[in-house]
Amino acid sequence: MATEIKCPNCGHQFEPSDAIREEVEKELRSKAADWQKKKNDEFLLKLEEEKKKIQSSLEENLRKNIAADFENKLKMLEQNNKDNEEKLKLARQQQLEFLKKEQELINKEAELELSVQKKIQEEREKLSVEIRKLEEQRNAAKETEFQLRLKEMEEKLEAQKKLAEEMKRKAEQGSMQSQGEVQELLLEEMLRTAFPFDVITEVGKGVRGADCIQTVRNGFGQECGKIIFESKRTKDFANDWIEKLKADMRNQGADVAVIVTQALPKDMSSFGEKDGVWICSFSEAKAVVHMLRDGIIKISTALKTQDNKGDKMHMLYDYLTSSEFAEQWKAIREGFLSMKLSIQRERDAMEKLWKQREKQLEKVLLNAAHVRGSIEGIAGMEAIDLNLLESGSADEE
Repeated sequence: MATEIKCPNCGHQFEPSDAIREEVEKELRSKAADWQKKKNDEFLLKLEEEKKKIQSSLEENLRKNIAADFENKLKMLEQNNKDNEEKLKLARQQQLEFLKKEQELINKEAELELSVQKKIQEEREKLSVEIRKLEEQRNAAKETEFQLRLKEMEEKLEAQKKLAEEMKRKAEQGSMQSQGEVQELLLEEMLRTAFPFDVITEVGKGVRGADCIQTVRNGFGQECGKIIFESKRTKDFANDWIEKLKADMRNQGADVAVIVTQALPKDMSSFGEKDGVWICSFSEAKAVVHMLRDGIIKISTALKTQDNKGDKMHMLYDYLTSSEFAEQWKAIREGFLSMKLSIQRERDAMEKLWKQREKQLEKVLLNAAHVRGSIEGIAGMEAIDLNLLESGSADEE
């Protein structure tokens, strides 16, 4: 069916020819193309506007999300910072308490050491008291023995006095032998009178050379040494007397030998010592014996002092090696070791806790550094101070 075209002016309808049809179609195609281009341009413009709107909206949303995320992370960091500050505060408090406990333990150790020293001092004082008691008991026993011997000596002295009186009567008869025996008796009587604490013993007639022995004793009745005497009443001094008396001194266990003689050696004008033997006259005998006796007592006292030290050392050694001292020291040592072990355990526990907290702090600082790097990489906000260990001013510097 042919297409008719109506004239817009007169309303006449006619059927277009091919040329007109082509022209109309060309015009229509041109208009359609223009319309299509216009529509396309409008669409592209709208599309560009929509794209811009979408991009702007996306940027706004992204900006809001980043800000919200940043605020959340910042709040979390602030909360973590507060938690870490609380933990650090708690750690410092616990460390302070530990230091106080450690100081208290050190003070307790010092007090324990002081108490141990006091205990040892008390034990030493007890030991000294016991030793003094033993010495007093020994001295009391020796004093009793001394009194008994003193009584015996008084009885002997009385008997000797009677004997001396009898010998004096014999001496008056003018016998030379009697005169020698009288000097011997007078010497013994002089020794007993001058030294009543000593024991004067007459040497038997079978011993050649010696007449008597004086056993020297101190004020406590303790034997200190011996002096052996030989009495001579002749006109001439014989040198062989010295060797004979020295032999008697060795046999009798005496410490000093004395010859009391009327005639002195030619090379001596008064008393003195010759070849290990003291020589004096009867008038000088008392002074010489005083001198020799004093020396014997001093030497004996020095030796006995050393002996007493040895006894005390033995007693102290016996106590220190006894089971009583071992058990007491064992108890003290066990208490000391227990306290020391407790201190070491507490120290190890605190060091372990510090190590754990140090690792936790390192982990927090590492995560904070990661968060700071992420925020600065996204937002470029270098002005925000996220340091946990440094202030803002220090960071700017």
